[in-house]
Amino acid sequence: MNAMTEWLERTFAPRMTKLNNNVWVLTLKDSIMQILPFIFLGSVFVLLAVLQGYVSWLPDFWVPFGWTMGLVSLFMAFLIPFNLMEKKRLRKQRLIAGLSGISLFLIIITPEVVASETPGFSHSALGAGGMFIAIIAGVFTGLIMSLFGRFTFFKENSALPDFVRAWFDAMLPIAVVVVSGWVVVDLLDFDLYNAIVSIFMPLQNVMQTPWGFAIWMFVHCALYSMGISGWVLEPVQKPIFLAAITANMAGSAANLVTAETIYSAYLWIGGVGATLPLVIMLMWSRSKRLKALGRASLVPGIFNINEPVVFGAVVWNPMLMIPMWLQGLVLPLVVWLFTKVIPLAPVPERLFDLWYTPFPLSTWLSTSSARAIVLAVIVFVVASAIWYPFFRAYEKQVVDAEIKEAEQKKLEGDAAARNGAGRDVPSVEIGGTPTAEARA
Repeated sequence: MNAMTEWLERTFAPRMTKLNNNVWVLTLKDSIMQILPFIFLGSVFVLLAVLQGYVSWLPDFWVPFGWTMGLVSLFMAFLIPFNLMEKKRLRKQRLIAGLSGISLFLIIITPEVVASETPGFSHSALGAGGMFIAIIAGVFTGLIMSLFGRFTFFKENSALPDFVRAWFDAMLPIAVVVVSGWVVVDLLDFDLYNAIVSIFMPLQNVMQTPWGFAIWMFVHCALYSMGISGWVLEPVQKPIFLAAITANMAGSAANLVTAETIYSAYLWIGGVGATLPLVIMLMWSRSKRLKALGRASLVPGIFNINEPVVFGAVVWNPMLMIPMWLQGLVLPLVVWLFTKVIPLAPVPERLFDLWYTPFPLSTWLSTSSARAIVLAVIVFVVASAIWYPFFRAYEKQVVDAEIKEAEQKKLEGDAAARNGAGRDVPSVEIGGTPTAEARA
C-alpha cells in the first residue's frame, strides 16, 4: 500500500496535474464551464415545461429551452478557438477565431440538417447532439489560428492603417478553415458529421454498460482522492451525458449514465464519492478535529459541495481513499441493479443539471417518482456501510494521536511549571553580598 501511495503521489498525480494545466485541456474545460449557465437555465425551462402539463395556461417553455440548451454546440464552436487565442496571448485574433469556428461547425452539420429535413435552429446538431462536432471544429480552428497567429502580409513600416492590415492578415487563416471544411464536406462529399459521431460512439456505448459505468465513476473517485478535479474529464463526458439525456427526453432511449442519474437522482449524494454519510459520521466523531471538520462540511455537503471534507480528510489519506474508490465501483452497480435489472426506480428522462440541489429533492425533481427516492435512500445506506469501517479505523488513529498530543502538552506544561518554580527561588549571595531579592 505504501509503495502504491508513493507512486500515485510522486508519479501519477504530477502527470495528471500537468495534463490538467495543458493549454488545450484548459481551453476545453473553460469553454464548457462558460456554457453551463445556459445548461442550468435549460434545466429550469424543462421543469417549467413539465409543469405546463398540469397548468394549461402556462406558455410553451420548450421554446426558450431551444434557445438555451438547444444552442450549446454552436456556442462551443465559438468559445473553443476564442479561448485558445486568449490563452496563447493572440487576443487580436480571438473574435475572428471564434467566428471561424462557427463557420466550420455549420459547414460540417449542413448535410445532416438537410438529410433530416429539419432546417433552422431546431436541429439537435446545434444542441447536445453536436457537442463532439463543435469540439472538433473548435480545436481545428484554434490550431489553424495559432499557426497563423503572428503571420502578416505587411512590413512593420507599412503605411496602411492597423485595422486594414488586421483584416487582410485574418483572411488567410479564415480561408484555410472554411476551404478545408468546404472541400471535405461538399467537394469530396464526405459525411464528416457522422464520421466524428461514430468515432466517439464506442465510448458512449461502453459508458452505458454496467461495467463501463462503474469504471468511469471509479476513475472520477480515484482522481478526486488525489486532489485532481473531475473537470479534467469533463470535455469527454459532458457531450456524452448531454446526448444521452437528450435521447431520453425524446423517448428514443433509456440511457442510465447521464448527469441526472449521477449528480441529481441517485449516485453522488453529497458530492463525488457520496461523501454526505462520511460528513455525518465526522460530526459525531470522538475526535475533536474530525467533529469540527464534519460540522464545517455539513452545509456545503447538503448542497453537494464536498471540497471541505475531501481535502480535509480524504485526499492522500489511504484510510479514506480506499472507501472512496469502492463507492465508485459499488454504487453504480447498485443503481444499475435497481433501475435496469430490478426496475424499482425509473431512469431519469428530464434534463436536470442543477447538481447543487439537495437530495432527495433533486431526485424528485428529476424523476417525479417516490420509488426513485427509495433508491436514493438505498444508495445512501450502501454508501454509509462502505464508509463506516474505514471511518472507524481512521477515527481511532486520530483519537490516539490526539491523546498522545494532549499527554505531550501536559508533560511540557508540567516541565515548564517546574522550571518556573525553580526560577522563583531567590539567590542568597553574589560575591558574599546578599542580593536585593534575598534582603527583601
